[in-house]
Amino acid sequence: MIKDFHYLRPNTVGEALGLISQYKDDCKIICGGQSLLILMRQGLVATDYLVDIKRVQGLNYINFDTNEGLKMGAATTHRAIEKSALIKDKFKVLADMENNLASIQVRNWGTIGGNLAHADAAGDPAPVLMTLGASVKVGSADDTRIISLDQFYVGLFETALKEDEIVLEVQVPVPASRSAAVYEKFNLLQSDQGIIAVAASMTLNGDSTCKEARIALGNAAPTTMRARKAEQTLVGGKLDDDLLEAAGVAASEEADPISDIHASEDYRRHLVKVLTMRMVKKAWEQAAISA
Repeated sequence: MIKDFHYLRPNTVGEALGLISQYKDDCKIICGGQSLLILMRQGLVATDYLVDIKRVQGLNYINFDTNEGLKMGAATTHRAIEKSALIKDKFKVLADMENNLASIQVRNWGTIGGNLAHADAAGDPAPVLMTLGASVKVGSADDTRIISLDQFYVGLFETALKEDEIVLEVQVPVPASRSAAVYEKFNLLQSDQGIIAVAASMTLNGDSTCKEARIALGNAAPTTMRARKAEQTLVGGKLDDDLLEAAGVAASEEADPISDIHASEDYRRHLVKVLTMRMVKKAWEQAAISA
């Protein structure tokens, strides 16, 4: 049973940040509630004040600029990202990822900002956005700042957000030339979270050697994480089976998975290796034929 609380629904960003500052000692933010309401119903989370930013003006948009890249308001729904013609054209991996995120009902109501702030290591958007070099713009009543998604997750269901801050915007830079990004998760049902998920982006030199690699692992540690040692094995190399094997092994060794009812630690490490090899190869091949 959910404990009684005061429900606050601001109309503007300024009003929302003011309320959060006023009640920061005992308030929670809701921007869809796909995860928070479950935790409240289970008695794992209780609050005196619930600040609903779902309908705040100025937090629901998808914009793209050739200099500044992609910007998505925190209240933008997963479904809007999935169906956006702009996203499909410029960041197809995001649209593909959203198409396999939970159910249509969840995607119709859940938001990108809420998903990232919830900090579930099994969430789909974070690995993809990490490989795309994304950042989040966060704000309080006093200030705003930009946090790289690489630095946003600090522990199990923990982020770098201060108690009076919220996610305002997701920012993704313009992709480099001769680059591509891909994502895949291993699950038993399409609408489930991934037992393991891997996103990879590759940027190639003119001779098709690796210029830059970014690999992000989902549900392979307490937080979404970069497989930096695996990335380093790829830089300067040419695509071949030995290099893929080395990257896969490095990623599986970097991972810090657990054993649970879904899979053992050893099986998860195996999945990390296999999916890393698969995603690197796929991203490399797509980058080689990109403009």
